[in-house]
Amino acid sequence: MGEFFDKLVELFTTPEYIDSLLHGFLLTMQISFFAIIIGLVLGTIIALIDTAKPSGWMVVPKFITRVYTTIIRGTPMALQLFIMFFVIFAIRGFPQIIIAILAFGFNSAAYTAEVIRSGIQSVDRGQTEAGMALGLSNFTIFRRIVAPQAIKNIIPALGNEIITVIKETAIVSMVGMYDLNMAAKDIGSGQNMASYIVPMFTAALFYLAVVYLITFAIKRIEKRLRKSDLRA
Repeated sequence: MGEFFDKLVELFTTPEYIDSLLHGFLLTMQISFFAIIIGLVLGTIIALIDTAKPSGWMVVPKFITRVYTTIIRGTPMALQLFIMFFVIFAIRGFPQIIIAILAFGFNSAAYTAEVIRSGIQSVDRGQTEAGMALGLSNFTIFRRIVAPQAIKNIIPALGNEIITVIKETAIVSMVGMYDLNMAAKDIGSGQNMASYIVPMFTAALFYLAVVYLITFAIKRIEKRLRKSDLRA
């Protein structure tokens, strides 16, 4: 135990180690943030297409979105990352961070779409019919009746998806990117077991802190939404 704490002190008193961890953490957060944004935007579009009324011109978009979500959800994230890096974007000099953001963003979109779709479909159909009986347009019904209730229903699942994206970014080290996971490996390489465990333990604390903050924020949002329901 004494050796562990000695290595921990050494880690946080060595500028090079601190710089490596912060650099890796920053890259992890950049990939996660922009991938989550892409996932939310694209996932919302896919969910709206999936839940739209079937019509002649909607057949093709619905087919494309279903094939997309099936392929993405049915294949490993690591495989999708490799395909993005070494097949689709096998271009010399193309920014790696953009490839990683797109890979995780497209993956997250498929899962986010399912979360949003289930939230929309969880709203009682009778409320939509009541809005139609009052002469409201489809857009107004969705904006004023369906969307607010769907958002309340999907908050917990959406929070879990955000957390999953952040943790999954650890695999970018497999394609040579210097994220938090790679920084921990680099610091602990070529040393004894205690020296290797310390940076890994520290990297785990970074992930844990971010996940805790997101979990705390999600719970606060849920609590506020429950209070608004009680006031209503």
